[in-house]
Amino acid sequence: MPAYNAIAASKLDRLVGTPAAPLIIDLRDQPREIIPGSIPRSPDNALDWADPVDQPILLVDADGAGPAAAVAALLRSDGRAAEILDGGFEAWRSAGGITVCLDHLPPRHDDGGTWWVTRARPKIDRIACPWLIRRFVDPQARFLYVSPGDVLSVAVSQGAEPFDLSDDRVFWSHRDGRCTFDLMIEAFGLDTHEPLTRLAAIVRGADTDTLDIAPEAAGLLAISLGLSRSFSDDHAQLEAGMAVYDALYRWSRDAQGEKHDWTSHQPARARS
Repeated sequence: MPAYNAIAASKLDRLVGTPAAPLIIDLRDQPREIIPGSIPRSPDNALDWADPVDQPILLVDADGAGPAAAVAALLRSDGRAAEILDGGFEAWRSAGGITVCLDHLPPRHDDGGTWWVTRARPKIDRIACPWLIRRFVDPQARFLYVSPGDVLSVAVSQGAEPFDLSDDRVFWSHRDGRCTFDLMIEAFGLDTHEPLTRLAAIVRGADTDTLDIAPEAAGLLAISLGLSRSFSDDHAQLEAGMAVYDALYRWSRDAQGEKHDWTSHQPARARS
């Protein structure tokens, strides 16, 4: 039974990667591996970094015996919804929870998030990658959409990480028939999470015109092209696209065995 104002790793496992996930704050010193969606923060200035937060906060320390309980109590005294992960990061690891490797994460800016830049008028990869980053890697990430010829100069001037650009100087790009989404899943250590690798095949099929890779790829292509024609603002399109990938991820994780037809959800007839 988790302690007071604590949740178990098994409960958190159902929330990570979804819009229902709390804001996970990792209080460990310079972690290189995190629970998906975690933001590293110091326990010393909790009221400062929590000031703009308007969602439930989950605090994670090394083993549940560190500063998480004290910081949660402080935040609750300030009227904020704050819980701790029972047993801390070690409990998450022991339970087999997936983790994100931060070796390839770009530096954070003064606003606390990483900044990324790519080509304007996104279709598939340039929506899928921001979804992956915000849901699993950095919920505070900022994305800049610019003209293709400006990506590298904006990357330098704004300290933003370029992605999905056909240029040998860009790390995050297509390789060997795989798209940028594939590379991000691998580089962030998420390639052992089957729902994401299943989703990656759909994204790859839609993004590289190899629709036979997954039956769902043609549907994603159609939805993506429709979204690109429904929005003139790239950031509005990204927000709409987030819901698409949220749905695909939940289907990939939870609804593989479910079928649907005219009678599949009809109530059973009463016996005479």
